[in-house]
Amino acid sequence: MPAQFAQAEKYASIVVDADTHEVLHARNADALRYPASLTKAMTLYMVFDALKSGEITLSEELPVSRAAASQPPSNLRLRAGSTITVRDAIRALVTKSANDVAVVIAERLGSTESRFATLMTAKARSFGMTRTTFRNASGLPDAAQMSTARDMAILAERLLEDHSGYYHYFSTDSFQWGSQKFPNHNALLRSVDGVDGIKTGYTRASGFNLMSSARRDGRRVIAIMFGGSSSLSRNQHVSDLIEAAFSTFETPRLPDTALASYAINNIQRPNNINAAAMPMLNGEIFTPGRIGEGDESSPLRVAPR
Repeated sequence: MPAQFAQAEKYASIVVDADTHEVLHARNADALRYPASLTKAMTLYMVFDALKSGEITLSEELPVSRAAASQPPSNLRLRAGSTITVRDAIRALVTKSANDVAVVIAERLGSTESRFATLMTAKARSFGMTRTTFRNASGLPDAAQMSTARDMAILAERLLEDHSGYYHYFSTDSFQWGSQKFPNHNALLRSVDGVDGIKTGYTRASGFNLMSSARRDGRRVIAIMFGGSSSLSRNQHVSDLIEAAFSTFETPRLPDTALASYAINNIQRPNNINAAAMPMLNGEIFTPGRIGEGDESSPLRVAPR
């Protein structure tokens, strides 16, 4: 299988108007993909549930087991027998995407990571995330741990709706742990107007993933992407999708039936592994400032930033 085609098989994306739940763009949105560290968004949902119910508190000290301490990077290099507060655990997951911290949380809320993953899956299914299965709390490689762009969009919506009081953690700029300071992996927080969360992810099997949300002028969009070939191309692609989504709010729309038919019939696979894929909204390639003037063979034109 050519490397370019194999990379394209990882790609999927969806953009949703969070206020109306309307899908503005979808490509391979229901295809099974590896979530990588987007998994931690579900882990954090479970943490926020436990905080809301009083099962845990932000100041509680969580014990670090040998299993947690043995997790591969990205991690905080926690030592077995030490502790970390729930507040710091949240910050570590959001910024550093620490795998050891994910296991600490899983063992506290589920006794074992395996049982916690079962609880995560059950919670996801209750949301309507019908194609999602979790096998661990971190997103480290597991052939059975799968999700879809659409399911991750559902999760993002539920985080916003059910745990708005904790959502601010996803915009944490950096996290100080001991003598080290870890910046948030989500570069869009610092480069795209209105972006205030929520999670990046990467494994060799998944490619570069991103779950993002942005709010402007009282409108919010959620953009999910799987399978970028680099963090740079992923960030650019999701940025373009967000810009396109906000542009559609000011652009006359095609009738729903015509829009759906045109969009579905013109979905194409990514054709450049170094650029992830051409952003398409309303069935056409997006050109910033010129919605609806692309065609399937045109190169992507990006307005200067």
